[in-house]
Amino acid sequence: MNISLGKIAEIIDASLDGDPSKVIYGINALEDAQNNEISYATSIKYLKPLSKTSAGAVILEKNLKDLCSSNALIVENTYLAFAKLTHHLKKQQSQLSSQEVQSNIGKAQKIKGVFIGPSCFIGNEVVIGENTIIETNCVIEDGVHIGENSHISSNVIIQRNCLIGKNCIISSGAIIGSEGFGNARTKNKDWLPISHLGNVQLGDNVSIGANTTIDRGTIKDTEIHDGVKIDNLVHIAHNVVIGENSAIAAKTGIAGTTSIGRRCMIGGMVGIVGHLMITDDVVINATSTVNRNITEPGVYTGFVPLMLHSEWKKVGMWLTKLDKIAFYLKIKLKNIK
Repeated sequence: MNISLGKIAEIIDASLDGDPSKVIYGINALEDAQNNEISYATSIKYLKPLSKTSAGAVILEKNLKDLCSSNALIVENTYLAFAKLTHHLKKQQSQLSSQEVQSNIGKAQKIKGVFIGPSCFIGNEVVIGENTIIETNCVIEDGVHIGENSHISSNVIIQRNCLIGKNCIISSGAIIGSEGFGNARTKNKDWLPISHLGNVQLGDNVSIGANTTIDRGTIKDTEIHDGVKIDNLVHIAHNVVIGENSAIAAKTGIAGTTSIGRRCMIGGMVGIVGHLMITDDVVINATSTVNRNITEPGVYTGFVPLMLHSEWKKVGMWLTKLDKIAFYLKIKLKNIK
């Protein structure tokens, strides 16, 4: 990426308050962005990182302009503008080419102990560690790094620039680095998908089950730390972080930007909503729905019958007060006697 702020303003239809000739080389979160990178702020809740950011430019709406000390790209809809920019940036990223694939397979097979099965595609600048096995019909895209002593089963896709640690096992049909699910609304209420520019990082001794999908991050990476064990048919969305030695059973879905601590155990068919924090040493029983932060270690269960949301809000309020109601009734009955 190498683009001027003036060009970015044209792409996202922004009013630029700053230097149009300033060149931007990357995109990053507000708290991590450097002077040669661009970031964005969608609401007042980002006041603190916005006021402290080192970003060379920030995409934001007019009501946040006075809070930004950097170059500002002022738009009507920040999320939509960000989506437009990600599409432009993704076009600049390298694509797999069959000519590069054939030559790179030959190079990879010369590494000590590396086995690559028939009908595999190996992209450009791929690094494969010693004694790693890649079975039939796998696709390893540009810039992927795979550590030593790993085993990639047949029909696995590892998309561009993902990092796989040592001693990892990825079972058949898994996709590492798939596009995340993020969409911005246009004025016509159509959906414009956001291109995800981050990657996926798998630590050492990680196991990924068959047909599991792990989405790449929007800007930051999705992170699966050392020793994590993931079952079949699990979906992990963009920017999720899973701590060391946690285990996740089949058919669980984890929404974007949720952080799960170390040594957690998550049962089958659990649903975890986005932007949550789950502390270390938490057990979540099968089929539970997690819709709030979990700040204390322990065993948690949560499920109720399906109902209209308006009814659920009433039921949920009373459920949280049942212990107080029972205590009150016990005192009343005691007084009656």
